[in-house]
Amino acid sequence: MSVEKVKEYFEQFGMSDRVLEFDRSSETVDLAAQAVGCEPKQITKTMSFLVEDEPILICLAGDARIANAKYKQEFGTKAKMISFDDVEGLIGHQVGGVCPFAIREGVKVYLDESLKRFETVYPAAGSGNSAIEMTIPELEKYSNYTKWIDIAKDWE
Repeated sequence: MSVEKVKEYFEQFGMSDRVLEFDRSSETVDLAAQAVGCEPKQITKTMSFLVEDEPILICLAGDARIANAKYKQEFGTKAKMISFDDVEGLIGHQVGGVCPFAIREGVKVYLDESLKRFETVYPAAGSGNSAIEMTIPELEKYSNYTKWIDIAKDWE
């Protein structure tokens, strides 16, 4: 199970005990917010895309959506999400538990500006019933992100 991979990843930093596991689903923004006890906008959605056949992850706030024009400007191509069946093989986590931790080597992680307004956020932790609370500096550090980008809409 990939939540175990995420816990193992955080073990090296002495924070595996911060991974929250729920007895109910947290696979969607609303379900995750209910499980965690926060506003949906504080949930970090981690979306998987292909850019020139290379998988990437984009982390954005729960109330944000990808703005296609901004995406194309940033990556030079139309947004193409990875198909449901290919996510686990390309990223290392199943849909519903995709997060920027303990992912396959070579997958670039981008953080969207929509997250910067929060002190803490809640990305998934490798399964459809897990999360971890993090500050923005912690998200930067442990996601090994490539850079901050501005490609979201509907959150301002």
